Amino acid sequence: MSSERSEGSPSPETNPATALAWVLVDELARCGLREAVIAPGSRSTPLALALAADGRIRLHVRIDERSASFLALGLARRQGHPVAVVCTSGTAAANFHPAVLESDRSGVPLLVLTADRPPELRDTGANQTVDQLGLYGGAVRWFSEVGVPEAVPGMVAYWRSLAARAWAQARGRVAGPVHLNVAFREPLLPGTHGPQPDSWPEPLAGREDGKPWLLVHEEPNQAGALTLPEVERGVIVCGDGDYDPEPYLELSAATGWPLLAEPTSNARRDPRLALSAYRYLLGHPGFIRQNRPDVVVTVGRCGLSRELLAFLRTARRHVAVGNPEDVRRLADPVRTATDVVSAVVAPGGCDPDSAWSRSWRRADAHARQALDEVLDTAEPSEPRLARDLAAALPAGSLLTVGASMPIRDLDAAMYPRTGLRLLGNRGVSGIDGTVSTALGAALAHQAAGGGPAAALVGDLALLHDQNGLIRGPEEPDVDLCLVVVNNDGGGIFSELEQASHPDFERLFGTPHGVSPERVAQMAGIEYTLLEEPEDLPKHVVGSGVRLLEFRTRRAASAEVRRRLRAAVQEAVG
Repeated sequence: MSSERSEGSPSPETNPATALAWVLVDELARCGLREAVIAPGSRSTPLALALAADGRIRLHVRIDERSASFLALGLARRQGHPVAVVCTSGTAAANFHPAVLESDRSGVPLLVLTADRPPELRDTGANQTVDQLGLYGGAVRWFSEVGVPEAVPGMVAYWRSLAARAWAQARGRVAGPVHLNVAFREPLLPGTHGPQPDSWPEPLAGREDGKPWLLVHEEPNQAGALTLPEVERGVIVCGDGDYDPEPYLELSAATGWPLLAEPTSNARRDPRLALSAYRYLLGHPGFIRQNRPDVVVTVGRCGLSRELLAFLRTARRHVAVGNPEDVRRLADPVRTATDVVSAVVAPGGCDPDSAWSRSWRRADAHARQALDEVLDTAEPSEPRLARDLAAALPAGSLLTVGASMPIRDLDAAMYPRTGLRLLGNRGVSGIDGTVSTALGAALAHQAAGGGPAAALVGDLALLHDQNGLIRGPEEPDVDLCLVVVNNDGGGIFSELEQASHPDFERLFGTPHGVSPERVAQMAGIEYTLLEEPEDLPKHVVGSGVRLLEFRTRRAASAEVRRRLRAAVQEAVG
């Protein structure tokens, strides 16, 4: 095997299961795999042992497959490189499905390795056996049934080529999940008499000098770049996504077009360009009537608010930046896109200080002042917590934001700022796996030399993924402040039409009465009750995983949001 394996690690015995696992892991490490997550199981034993023995790969273990897969998703989202997640057969593989769906829609590279029973045990009633072929359907970039390993010539080239292709598919121009279903026959453990290389019909080693078996070169596609029209009334919308926002800040600076940046676009940086109260401006009928754009440029997955979706319908021309070769994943939620391009070029001759630009900046300033006055004088609320948390984190921090109300409150109230990286599971916008995603992202962030990490989640998201807090004593240390908004139920429904239904509390409000303090006790982590948002700065920076609870009333927070809308209506006129 590769000379890059850690000193003292065991050489693979030549039973087929061990040989396949060691070759796959070695080849993936040669390609660049540095993080892997496993959930315990028997059929996946060969893969688990091979990963644990490889010194190039940092291994994480979680008892819950769903938590394990979202931990891998968080690691991969922050790193931008594929992370492997491994499980045994049966329902274990099914529990990966939500993370695979998020990986697909958000373009996060993930290597899903599911162990399976060999074909002779399928459809026989054998224990822990389900149909895992194509289990994740069209959500994966590529699926391969690896096949039962056999000691015949040609297997090593097949396995190494397969691993290299899986790596390339996961991190390609359309990054996402790849599924390898690996069937193992017993014996699953290496033998006890040391390696017997003469018993295998060919060398198990890979290319010389630790090189990958196959290198796939991706040339950047410059075709499809569009020079934008020279118009005054343009708007730039940056939605969620793992892309460089700098070109769109530069486009805004060159043209004067207002920049509407959702938090996880990481484009809400410069207060001279990015509007922080745009969500309320887009909900102002009079303002929209007077500010219909000639062109809107969107990048990433935009559409966090109904107001933004309605605004897209007003554009005379909608240029969507994405991958023209992957229209299936094109972010065009209200089907208003007129052009799909890979990049845009700023027009020449635009006045960055036009009347159009000044009208948006002036309205945003009035709206921002009105918002802050309400937030600072009303009872402590969820929007204020979101605003103050984003402002309190020191430069170099990472903030993972849960779906439902936390990301919307952040969108509505966050000031533009630099030095803060934000991410969230916005591909399919589920609340499942939020805690594990935040832990994975924090691990990757701090391994890369980043600073403190925090997460803003609701109480239901915490309860949905409380298993993600359970870690063994040998797991890598991580610093994460988990800020939990506890309104005893589903706060987002209080903002929707369902709130007036007579069965609202039971069907939508879903009060549970579970204190986050009990969750912290279960997981053995530090707990603090946050009484006032002003106390945030002294709690968000610390060490280890800790839980900070902020209690609110759903009805009161909904009333604050109504007051915010009314205040902006009055301030903008």
